[in-house]
Amino acid sequence: MSAAAKRVETGWLLKPAAKLAPLDKDRARLELAEIASAAREEGLTRLAKFLAGKGEGQDFLAAVFDLSPFLRDTARRRPQILDGLFEQTIEARLKAIGAAIDQVHLTEAVSESGLMMELRQWKAEAHFLIALADLAGEAETALTVRRLSDLADACTRAAVDFLLRDAHGQGKLKLPDVGNPSKQSGWILLGMGKLGAHELNFSSDIDLVVFFDPEAPAVVDPLDATELFSRLTRRLVRILQDRTEHGYVFRTDLRLRPDPGSTPLAIPVEAALRYYEARGQNWERAAMIKARPVAGDLAAGAAFLKELQPYIWRKYMDYAAIADVHSIKRQIHAHKGHGEIAVKGHNVKLGRGGIREIEFFVQTQQLIAGGRFPELRGRETVPMLGELATRGWITAEARDALARQYWFLRRVEHAVQMVADEQTHTLPEDDEGLERIARMLAFADASAFSQAFRASLQQVERHYAALFETAPELSTGIGNLVFTGDVDDPDTLQTLHGLGFQRPSDICRVIRGWHFGRYRLTQSAEARERLTELTPALLRAFGQTRRADEALMRFDEFLAGLPAGIQLFSLLQSNPALLKLLATIMGAAPRLAAIITRRPHVFDGLLDPALLTELPDRAYLSARLSAFVEGDRLYEDVLDRLRIFASEQKFLIGVRLLAGSIDPARAGRAFSDLADLTIEAALQAVTAEFAARHGIIAGGVVSLLGMGKLGSRELTAGSDVDLILLYDHAPDAEESNGDKPLAPSHYYTRMTQRLIAAVSAPTAEGVLYELDLRLRPSGNKGPVATHIDAFKKYQRQEAWTWEHMALARARAIAGDASLCGEVEAEVATVLGQPRDAAKVMAEAADMRAMIEKEKPPRDLWDIKLIPGGLIDLEFIAQVAVITGQVETGRRATGTAEILSRLAPGFADAGIRQELGDAYALYLALTQMTRLCLTGAFERDDVPPGLSDLLLAVTDLPDFGVLEAHLKETSQKVRKDFHLLFRSGSP
Repeated sequence: MSAAAKRVETGWLLKPAAKLAPLDKDRARLELAEIASAAREEGLTRLAKFLAGKGEGQDFLAAVFDLSPFLRDTARRRPQILDGLFEQTIEARLKAIGAAIDQVHLTEAVSESGLMMELRQWKAEAHFLIALADLAGEAETALTVRRLSDLADACTRAAVDFLLRDAHGQGKLKLPDVGNPSKQSGWILLGMGKLGAHELNFSSDIDLVVFFDPEAPAVVDPLDATELFSRLTRRLVRILQDRTEHGYVFRTDLRLRPDPGSTPLAIPVEAALRYYEARGQNWERAAMIKARPVAGDLAAGAAFLKELQPYIWRKYMDYAAIADVHSIKRQIHAHKGHGEIAVKGHNVKLGRGGIREIEFFVQTQQLIAGGRFPELRGRETVPMLGELATRGWITAEARDALARQYWFLRRVEHAVQMVADEQTHTLPEDDEGLERIARMLAFADASAFSQAFRASLQQVERHYAALFETAPELSTGIGNLVFTGDVDDPDTLQTLHGLGFQRPSDICRVIRGWHFGRYRLTQSAEARERLTELTPALLRAFGQTRRADEALMRFDEFLAGLPAGIQLFSLLQSNPALLKLLATIMGAAPRLAAIITRRPHVFDGLLDPALLTELPDRAYLSARLSAFVEGDRLYEDVLDRLRIFASEQKFLIGVRLLAGSIDPARAGRAFSDLADLTIEAALQAVTAEFAARHGIIAGGVVSLLGMGKLGSRELTAGSDVDLILLYDHAPDAEESNGDKPLAPSHYYTRMTQRLIAAVSAPTAEGVLYELDLRLRPSGNKGPVATHIDAFKKYQRQEAWTWEHMALARARAIAGDASLCGEVEAEVATVLGQPRDAAKVMAEAADMRAMIEKEKPPRDLWDIKLIPGGLIDLEFIAQVAVITGQVETGRRATGTAEILSRLAPGFADAGIRQELGDAYALYLALTQMTRLCLTGAFERDDVPPGLSDLLLAVTDLPDFGVLEAHLKETSQKVRKDFHLLFRSGSP
């Protein structure tokens, strides 16, 4: 055998230590053959021959490309990357890429677009190789996160150096050393979060905070420096994150800078230091622990951080700040350790037992003690666990367990992101998706993975709870609490004031009322005894809502309506997390508080240990509903049972959202499934009751078409329901066959009116849903029930553009299966009709302008109506549907799914990402505010507990950052709206 031939056989330098199994062996081999064919086309015969062979390397690659569509597509596009592994190991190749990125700005001829292309190509290759090494088990997770962070550092440095040389060339800066542009440039770029800690994840964005020194040697005009460095920073973001045909480098986030809603992108050092010293908050202290100069003037960055040391690291044990630091996590873990943890759909980063819990504990201890113990000031999580153990703050067993689980959870997070290079932390909700993750992590199957994953989360959760229990006490006791007699005890008033109550005397009066047995539930001596024991914990929990008086008054109303209290008080005493959840509801969610006050029985649902682990999907809700209304019941009784069931399940879906066990999109689907099922049950009851009186029409069938947010499965806790009732019957049917016969049109009109009353009329058990039938043909002027033929004719010949846009969200939700199928087919046909796209877009833009003029937004928080708000996104999705600008596949009605499937010719990947991110943000804020509030969101009167919930659901650290993000997002959406509709100026 010749030497060259031998090299083909043996020269493959990646030796996988992990054995991965594909989801489908045949498909995997086919995919490998396709990549071999791409290699052959590129003249890479050595690689083509290797891929066609058999062996561990080929089996590994076949599995990887079957499990990760992202890696498969990269290999297909650029087989040269794989071919390079005959010449160099992954480690050597990554070093060479790093060196090439460092040199790229030195090329005299390189332009900004040329730099963008080169960085994207280098990054794509490095990204692919890092993933391959990780999946092969060649690189430990600790090495993977370091490699990803080094790659981000190098790309940021290259872009910064290019921009500095460019500014020098234009005379805007005078660099002391053009060969080393960053030196003494005064431009400071701090990497924050995971970048700062060298712990970047596979599809992470990078957090940067940008400062500058106007007195630096390179600065020509200090007065112009803010504008100059802000402009350079804006260009830096464009170089790194704009999506081009070569992809993107890193999504870049600048929101962690001081007061991002009102500060420039680059902030003078002196102004920043003044801000942190005078106004800096504890979450900003925590964020600065991980800050690291990553590019630009590294010496100036280090000097800036040195100046910040006294702000970050307080000299004395900082217990006073710790209560505020608790809100950094912004996570309510209701039922801590209560019931099994659901694996499907679990958020590896933010969920129970997740990565954030480990990071949060380490940061908390650092903030408390880092001022006195400099060795606790490190950026990286696992080394700091080691230091905490060395100092005796945690046991060696806790250190080892948490370090092991930290790296395991980071591996899981990487696998989730490697599937499609998406910045997600949530495990798939479907069986195949979970099986895919299990196999990427070299588990035998999803069941084995789920077992290990659950055990890992439970271990983290157990240590996390124990760590806080053993942490030094924050207070020695709660103080005096005396509620006997009828005169306020002065010490008790002081204690209540210290706990956060503004009107301590009123609170004393309320609690005395409980102890005197004025309510039914406190009439027994045992109940009063339990309540006395519970009172200190109760007051502390309400005090922490920061609307203590309101929260306790709502709780008092709740108690007034309860028939008995012993079980409730015992439960709250033994389950602090449930008490905290109840306090959150009372303090942050007036809407939910009103529900449990009016209908205390809904609170029973919270006693179910499986509440937060069972996903409220359609099958779950359907089974619960069947059990709740089973048996022969009278018509009114059935309707009342439906109202009770809907109010209880709406409350429980809301609690799951509040507790973070489901995300806002899942909540929208659950609220919609609940509406589908209960309205369908109401329709069946009405149909049977109506037939008993009026008989049936020959061949008569009904279909309910869900419109608006019901059709798109995006209902919120407070949504009304848009419906159209369609019917059909035998052509020769003249009237129904009952005691009181009716002609078909009259029959279905009366039946629809009966359905409206059944669903919307208020009774002792409340209202099932507010119904809106205005989207039917001819609106309020038309009949409430529409014959299918009339519907078809109207939609094809008379409907306006806005009515077709509304039809884009239509979905048959109940009624006869064959008629529902016919309705769905008709809707698809109408939506697919050829249209003049430019005319439709012009009409949609005019409509949007008219809405803006007639219904201007109240403020930034009027998320539906603000320019660039929900309406803009819905219009984009609906116009895309009716002009055929959505990728082929099954018809989608959900706004988020439509936006993710916009045709590339209509919206490029960057715009799709922006619109999808914006929709996710709006959905999160809308779901949470509608869940908690009955009226409009008042910016100046937000319950602090609700602010915390909004920050938890958006994973942002501060309300100012959230407002800046909301404003910036709406501006991007408005820009995209005009771009896509080819309208004039924004």
